Amino acid sequence: MFKRDIIFDLEKWAKKTTHKPLVLRGARQVGKTTAVNQFGEQFDNYLYINLEDKALNKMFDEALNVSNLLTDLFAACGKIRKQGSTLLFIDEIQCSPTAVAMLRYFYEQLPDIHVVAAGSLLESLIDRHISFPVGRVEYMAMRPCSFREFLTASGDNPLRERIAEDHTASGSFHQKLISAFNRYALIGGMPEVVNEYIENRDLMSLNSIYDTLLQGYRDDIEKYAANHTQNNIIRYIINNGWAEAGHAITLNHFAGSEYRSREVGESLRTMEKAMLLELVYPVTQTQLPILPDHNKSPKLLWLDTGLVNYSAHVQKEVFGASDILDVWRGSIAEQVAGQELLTLSNSVGEHRNFWVRNKNNSNAEIDFVYQFDSLLIPIEVKSGHNSHLRSLHSFADNSESCPIAVRIWSEPFSVNDVKTVNGKTFKLINLPFYLIGFLPEILKKEI
Repeated sequence: MFKRDIIFDLEKWAKKTTHKPLVLRGARQVGKTTAVNQFGEQFDNYLYINLEDKALNKMFDEALNVSNLLTDLFAACGKIRKQGSTLLFIDEIQCSPTAVAMLRYFYEQLPDIHVVAAGSLLESLIDRHISFPVGRVEYMAMRPCSFREFLTASGDNPLRERIAEDHTASGSFHQKLISAFNRYALIGGMPEVVNEYIENRDLMSLNSIYDTLLQGYRDDIEKYAANHTQNNIIRYIINNGWAEAGHAITLNHFAGSEYRSREVGESLRTMEKAMLLELVYPVTQTQLPILPDHNKSPKLLWLDTGLVNYSAHVQKEVFGASDILDVWRGSIAEQVAGQELLTLSNSVGEHRNFWVRNKNNSNAEIDFVYQFDSLLIPIEVKSGHNSHLRSLHSFADNSESCPIAVRIWSEPFSVNDVKTVNGKTFKLINLPFYLIGFLPEILKKEI
C-alpha cells in the first residue's frame, strides 16, 4: 500500500513537545488503520490494539492505572518493551467507553507515550453514546486520497514535485496531467480502489470494490440510525442520493422519495457525522467571517467521486470525456473540485461553502468560497472567456476588497487582470484541476 500524506501530519503531531492523544476521524474505509500501521514503523515500540477483541477490551475495564495497563498490553501483544519511543494505536475505541475515558490519563500520567485512537463508527457515536475528554485529546481528519496522493501511488511522484515547484505546464505535459486527473476523477480516492487500479490497471475490476464499500455503509445503517424510520431513510439516501451530487437539494421528498423535510434533514445530518457526505450551505456576504445561511437550500457533496460515478451510473460518460466540465452538467467537476479543496486541511471542522447574491431576482452564484488568511476567495468551476464569468464579476462588485478570484478549468495555468463592468479590478487565477491541491501556495505567490 502506498504512503498517505497524512503520515506527514502525524509526524508533525508526534514532534510536539506537549502532544495530546490523537483521535483520528474519517469515514469507514478511508485508510485510517493502514496509515497508522505505516506510521507505527517509525517507533521503537508499536502496539496495535483492536477493542473488538473482547479480551483486550476487558483489560481496559480491569486496569488499575494506565502504567499497569501499558505493561499488560505489551504482554498481550507478545512484545518486550524496548528503550525509546512508543506508539499505542487503539482501534475501534468506540467499543469501550472506559478506553475513551482513559485517554485523559495517558495525557496526564504518561505524556511521553504517543496514543492514537480511531473507530469505524466513531463519527456517528460521538456526542450521542460516547464523549471524549474535553481538552485532553486532539483531532485529525482523514479523507479519501487526493490527486496528489494518486500521483504518488501511480509512481508519478516526480511529476507531483514538478508541478508543486512550477505551476506552469503546456502542450503534451499539460495534457498528460489533465488525463491523469480525469482518470482520478473517474475512479475516485478510496484507498482500496486506488491500490487495485495501480496494481492491475483494470477499471472493470473496481466495480466489485465499490459494491463492497457501499454494502459496508448499508450494513452500518442500523448503527447510525436512531430509529427504524431513520434506518429506512438513510438506506434510501445511500441507494438513490448519489445522483444529487453537486446539486442544490430540497429536503422535502428528497430524490423522489415520500419522506418529509425534517426526517430527511435528520438522516442527512447523521450521515454527515459519519463523514459520508456534506451539506454545503451558501453564504451571502463577500468578506469574513463565513456565516452559512442554513435557511437556504444546501448543495450535496459526497465523500468520493468514484463512488458517485459508480452509484449514479455515469462511469461511461466520465470515461469518455476529454473535459469533465462537459460531463453531467458539470456536476462531477464540482464534486471532484470540492473533494480536492477539502484535502487542503486535516481539520475535522473544515467545511465547504458557496456564495449566492443576497438580492431578489438575482441568480448570481459562486461554486465555492475559500478562506485564505483574511480574505474570502471566490472559486468558480467553469470554462469559457473571462467576460462570461458573470457571478465572479458580481462577487467583485459586491465586495469591499476582492483582490483575487479563482476559476478552475481544464486549460493551462494562467493569471489575468480583470475589470468588471462597474470598474472593479481583480486578479483571476485560471487553475487547472490538477493544481487545486496547491492552491494555498499559489495564492501566497499571487496576492
